[in-house]
Amino acid sequence: MRSDYWDQPAFETIRPRRLVAPLVFNSAHSGRVYPERFLAMTRLDHLSIRQSEDAWVDELFARAPHLGALMLRAHFPRAYLDVNREPWELDPTMFVEPLSDRFNTTSPRVAAGLGTLARVVAENKPIYRERLTIEDARMRIEGIYHPYHAALQKLLSEALAAFGVALLIDCHSMPRITRSNDRAAPDIVLGDRYGTTCAPGLVDLVETVFTGAGLKVARNRPYAGGFATRTYGRPQHGVHALQIEISRHLYMNEVTLVKHEGFEAIRALVERLTFSLIGLDLVSLVGSQPVIDKAAAE
Repeated sequence: MRSDYWDQPAFETIRPRRLVAPLVFNSAHSGRVYPERFLAMTRLDHLSIRQSEDAWVDELFARAPHLGALMLRAHFPRAYLDVNREPWELDPTMFVEPLSDRFNTTSPRVAAGLGTLARVVAENKPIYRERLTIEDARMRIEGIYHPYHAALQKLLSEALAAFGVALLIDCHSMPRITRSNDRAAPDIVLGDRYGTTCAPGLVDLVETVFTGAGLKVARNRPYAGGFATRTYGRPQHGVHALQIEISRHLYMNEVTLVKHEGFEAIRALVERLTFSLIGLDLVSLVGSQPVIDKAAAE
């Protein structure tokens, strides 16, 4: 089966003119290039199918390469392919053919309809008119998923080779969290798999940047970090990974996905965070030494 992205890139690596820090920003859920074949397969209108997007997150973090960091961003949408899952996390009810034991068909994500190929978008709306074929899944996973992760691994290896340490910032957005006490609802959720994928001092610094802007920050609840954070975060080997979830209400209308007046403020805050990360002595993370913020120390 010919790739749905045979005539355009499915994702993009953005490099700085000069790599000045071992930072890799990954925006895997902000893709908004919907193939015509896929749109013909869905029962949803164009706005409904976009409800799974981490809309505009790539633009919030877009300054990172200009500041000297590496960036990988998807152009394919999350509703089409979710690279923040295991490669073969598939729902057997979605396919014409039976799935063999080699597929992970029983994960909580599959049960929720949010496997590598999602069954539903937000509010549990089914995506497809008809069942898919395994050939379609292979086209997406072997043709896009695996190359995407190969590109991400390459960037982390490049940073590690150049600096002796690497930091993956996995960039996401989340629906506004509402609780009985709105003052307790976080604007930002930082995920480090409960302290296992990133140096604590580094997470502290990121939290400080956001709280310093008046935002409420939570750790690991309700988002502790997905497949990318869990897979690549290996502090004992010099690779740290932190997932950042930004509440969408801060920068856009969650229904129409239109940016509002808060977008520039959040973009500027993300740029400030990037400056702070670049100012770190990240090499000090090797050997679990304390993180030192050079900018704050001066």
